[in-house]
Parts: sequence; structure tokens; C-alpha cells
Amino acid sequence: MRSKTKIVVLHLKELIYTGIFAVLGILFVVLLIIMFLPGDKKDTEEEAAMASAYVPGIYTTSLSLGDNTVDIEVVVDENNINSIRLVNLSEAVTTMYPLIEPSFQDLIGQILEKQSLEDISYSDDNKYTSMVLLNAIETSLDKAAVPASE
Repeated sequence: MRSKTKIVVLHLKELIYTGIFAVLGILFVVLLIIMFLPGDKKDTEEEAAMASAYVPGIYTTSLSLGDNTVDIEVVVDENNINSIRLVNLSEAVTTMYPLIEPSFQDLIGQILEKQSLEDISYSDDNKYTSMVLLNAIETSLDKAAVPASE
């Protein structure tokens, strides 16, 4: 049993070209895989969150002051707080709580300017009144917020 010896002659130039084309082919396949794999869900959720912050509408929160109730109404569109106002404000409330209207107007100006409840300032004279009003406004804005999808 004799086997015939085969001699294969490889040219260096052909080996180099074959290696380059093999590397380019592998890079092309990796690029295709990266391009067509689904992206991270975090990216799409962040884009959706940036697209709209609120569900447009009118949202109210009731605020109990003694025996009386005052509603705080917040009007929002997809990205902005359009207006905030006190609804059902009776004379009894304004008489019993004289700081409620000036505090509320001061807060509204800051919130509409900043479009956020972050870094809102208020004086020490009406600290507690402002805190109660801010909590009610925050509750209304939480109702308006776009629900986080999981």
C-alpha cells in the first residue's frame, strides 16, 4: 500500500488575500448581528418617557381645611403644566386661612416657570401652608404622570 504524495503549492499573495477576505467576512457578519438584534428595553422606555411626561387632562386633588374642602386643579398637556388653580374656595376658607391665596399664587408662579416641583422656595412665614399646597399639587401631578410600563 503505497500512497501517492501530493504536493500543494500555496502562493503567499493568495494566502494574504484569503485571510483579509475571511476577516472582512467575519466583521460583516458581526456587524449584521449587532445591527439587527433588538435594542435594550431601557433605551426605548427612556425615549418614551422623554416623549411625554403627562397624560393630557385636568386633574384635581381635594384638600381638607377644617370643615371645608378646597380642590386644587392642575391642567397639563403631554409635556407641560399649563395651569394650576384653586377650585371651590369659599370666603370661610379665605377668612380662616388668609395665607392660602398669596402662598398659592407664589407657588404657581414658580411651578409654571420651572415646569417642575424641584427647587421651589417659600418664606418661613407661610412654610406649612406652602408645604400643604405643594403636597396637593404633587398628588395631582402624580395622577397626571405617564404610567411606567414594565
